[in-house]
Amino acid sequence: MRRFGMAWLSVALLAVACGPGAPSVAPLTKLTVGLGYIPSVQFAQFYRAKVQGYYAAAGLDVTFQNGDDANLVTLIAQGADDIGIADGTSVIPAVGQRIPIKYVATIYAQFPNVVIVPQGSSINSAADLRGKTLGIPGAYGSSWIMLQALLSSASLTTADIVERDYPDYGQGVALQQGQVQAATAYRNNEPVQLGLAGFETSQLTVDDVVPLPGPGLIVGTATLASKRDALAAFVAATLRAMNEIAANPEAGLDDSIAVVPELGADRATQLAILRATIEMWHSPNTDANGLGAIDVSAWGQSLSFMRGLPGSNIPATLSAAQLVTTEVLP
Repeated sequence: MRRFGMAWLSVALLAVACGPGAPSVAPLTKLTVGLGYIPSVQFAQFYRAKVQGYYAAAGLDVTFQNGDDANLVTLIAQGADDIGIADGTSVIPAVGQRIPIKYVATIYAQFPNVVIVPQGSSINSAADLRGKTLGIPGAYGSSWIMLQALLSSASLTTADIVERDYPDYGQGVALQQGQVQAATAYRNNEPVQLGLAGFETSQLTVDDVVPLPGPGLIVGTATLASKRDALAAFVAATLRAMNEIAANPEAGLDDSIAVVPELGADRATQLAILRATIEMWHSPNTDANGLGAIDVSAWGQSLSFMRGLPGSNIPATLSAAQLVTTEVLP
């Protein structure tokens, strides 16, 4: 009799819980997020927001996909990925070719591509690159655009240097081995790892030449229209994680290792890369307006510069307003 009574009570409670007056749980909105070529501690803010439940609390079911920049732009434009991180310098020519994407939040407030030289080198400025050998992955992408901007500040072109291509991205090692006198690099990657290996470098940066837009979050225009609230929730959760990691990098590393366990094999290196990455989230603009803020005027300057590059087919009518939107920023 007691067992029957408990069974009856369980059924009764279930009926109450599922009755007309019971609160319903809304289904989570699925978002596919395109990140960089391989999983990396450089994506710590996304990992933290997922591990700490910020996305779920915002009603989101987030899945990460990795891929190269060109493919991510295509996937996002097609709606196969909902949102992802891509170079700002990839957005300008893409929109110029009528690819329907928008840049919605800044991740790298400083342009990550630099030229590095051995510490103590006679190369101290862009003008000193004349006649020097320089390693680069190839004549494409953000490194190539940065190099042209840097050289133009000294009235030089790529014809004034000796370019050596390293399609496998081995130009940093080539610099260390003396195969080249300078090399392009990501300031939060090669210089950090070379420094930890005892090979110190100096950097030539493009930030004071032209404010090229760094990697940030992009979305397809159709996705922006159909999932605006979900995208705004995603951006807010991600920026929350960025602020927390900026205050406590170790927490960001721990959450990164929770998602990508192999990152735990060398915590010291990964923490150094993360600290260098955090530095690039900040600029006078983001310090004044918050992480994620978009400097629309700087985009206008970048657009003018890229339109003037040799072989550019960026339309004269293209404007910064067609490239960026602040509608999903907090």
